[in-house]
Amino acid sequence: MEDGTAERIRPRDRILETARDMFHKHGIKGVGVDAITEAAGTNKMTLYRHFESKDDLVIECLRATACSANAMWQKFEAEHPGDKLAQLHAWV
Repeated sequence: MEDGTAERIRPRDRILETARDMFHKHGIKGVGVDAITEAAGTNKMTLYRHFESKDDLVIECLRATACSANAMWQKFEAEHPGDKLAQLHAWV
């Protein structure tokens, strides 16, 4: 988030994107709310305005990841209808 794009992304989306990246790199238990808000260029008040708790943030991150994966698989299915092997190769 240090390339100047932080200001252009809505705070909720910026928090989600930052949290997803940090959870992936350090694990859910390895990342605190303070680290997320600092990396996202925001504060705890803003985080808690959008998410009731860290658990709620984790759930939203998982939901966003699942939606992204689902969209990716739908694309593969559309590109290779009925060909599961080709869909798998597209993923790899």
